Amino acid sequence: MKKIVLTGGGTAGHVTPNIALLPGLLQKSFDISYIGSYKGIEKELIEAEHIPFYGISSGKLRRYLDLKNLSDPFKVIKGLGQSVRILRRIKPDIVFSKGGFVSVPVVLAAKFCRIPVIIHESDLTPGLANKIAIPSARKVCCNFPETLKYLPKEKAVLTGSPIRRELLSGNPNDARSYCRFDSERPVLLIIGGSSGSKAINDAIRSQLSALLKSFQIIHLCGKGNLDNSQNHVKGYVQFEYVSQQLKDMFALADVVISRAGANAICELLALHKPNILIPLSAAASRGDQILNARSFEKQGFSYVIEEENLTAETLQTAIDDVFGKKEAYISAMKKSGQIDSIQTILNLIEKELR
Repeated sequence: MKKIVLTGGGTAGHVTPNIALLPGLLQKSFDISYIGSYKGIEKELIEAEHIPFYGISSGKLRRYLDLKNLSDPFKVIKGLGQSVRILRRIKPDIVFSKGGFVSVPVVLAAKFCRIPVIIHESDLTPGLANKIAIPSARKVCCNFPETLKYLPKEKAVLTGSPIRRELLSGNPNDARSYCRFDSERPVLLIIGGSSGSKAINDAIRSQLSALLKSFQIIHLCGKGNLDNSQNHVKGYVQFEYVSQQLKDMFALADVVISRAGANAICELLALHKPNILIPLSAAASRGDQILNARSFEKQGFSYVIEEENLTAETLQTAIDDVFGKKEAYISAMKKSGQIDSIQTILNLIEKELR
């Protein structure tokens, strides 16, 4: 039986694409193991899939001054030693990395153990963890055509991001019943990420009365961000987070408002959902979401509002524009020829094992 080790963590975006690969890997009779951080989000997500999970020490590699920069390199070194021992015990045929800082010691350990590695970069420009990992990889998968110029030509492969198959099988009627919506007005779906976005939440709620004249609204506002004063507003439902119902909510939505994380926007593309992207600001990130969003805007897939320009008025203008031109957005996304990312990556994995 062929053995594969998956790695990646720190955020759900570094884990869910690996989860999307699981059915295909199992169908091809791979014995799958996962290496992640002791207490990262990946531990809970992967153990729920009944995949053997191995925890290692993980330190963050920062570009800015921080006292933890003195201690975290030792955590990475410890994680490297742990990864070597785990890989020698499992003896995998290949390692697939989705990135995040926990993946760095795993990828370096795989190179030390002479195990082939394939990595995936979600964002338009490679993050620091993957920059460190690229020299140890046989192939580097990416989501955006613009990313190819940042990668070694002989390693770069445009694959897109693996999308969970269940997202493609949503039932709008189930979501309508769950949210107690009527069938008359269109639906806005707002997704601010697992921790939510104060800027997006505030803009939606400040414009709620006006929006409800034309739309029904599903608001995924993030943990701890419910506004109990809005609990009984007709046509408006709010949740901190949903899991099983998300596919049905996507199916019901006419327009989606979202952050611009690479996996999130690739899901919108696969679902052909007209969307408004509000990327995380450059002040709060390395600016990758802005680059992701601008790429989708240039291709005609998305309307972009930078967070600094987000107001009730700019939000209303964007919603009116996207809903009015939704068929044009859908057409552009359908013409994109969304790559079958899962099959492309599975083919790469099998090719490296020949």
